[in-house]
Amino acid sequence: MEKSKILYAEDDETIAFLIQDSLETYYDISCYSDGRSAVEAFNSNTFDICLLDIMMPEMNGFEVAQHIRSKNSDIPIIFISAKALKEDRIKGLKIGADDYLVKPFSIEELILKIEVFLKRSKKTNTYPLHYKVGKYDFDPKNYTLQDNLNTISLTQRESELLSYFIRNKNTILKRQEILKAIWGDDDYFMGRSLDVFISRLRKVLADEENILIENIHGIGFRFSEKHQY
Repeated sequence: MEKSKILYAEDDETIAFLIQDSLETYYDISCYSDGRSAVEAFNSNTFDICLLDIMMPEMNGFEVAQHIRSKNSDIPIIFISAKALKEDRIKGLKIGADDYLVKPFSIEELILKIEVFLKRSKKTNTYPLHYKVGKYDFDPKNYTLQDNLNTISLTQRESELLSYFIRNKNTILKRQEILKAIWGDDDYFMGRSLDVFISRLRKVLADEENILIENIHGIGFRFSEKHQY
């Protein structure tokens, strides 16, 4: 089963190591030591939940949360901070955080809160009806890529594969992981089908210079999309 993905922003190296070491068994956690790096990561990757310290260089946690909320109104945000004043807690919740943990806290309490918000998010969150892929508007429900001039029809599998790549963009995905997510199995013949569908998607997106589907030798593939900030 695919692990939930956590964006974790914390500038204290010791605390960051301890929390990342405790959580990585259960989650796919990516740690960033300043607010700007966290924002850039959020802009170019897909996460299921965000854990944010407040006092960080470049951008503080409140600023990071405001940016995240401007892009995604549903993703759970938990502040993790030594700032224990009521005013800070209220400010964090007003920005749109789902919870506020004051340091020190137990890892067990953090995991419990993460699980509560992940379950709640999965019950209420649905994937977007449309994605922007370069110049195209991608409609995964109707299997189409459309720009101002043309509409390209995809097969159901091609649409499912492109959706999966988009949700896991800039991440190296193992062949077996893709096959089990899309086909439910990873046998040889399905593997050959995967290669055919990836070849088809590459041809469809050939004119999009900022989009790349890379072969990662001996491992799988990576779908990457450059963003302009």
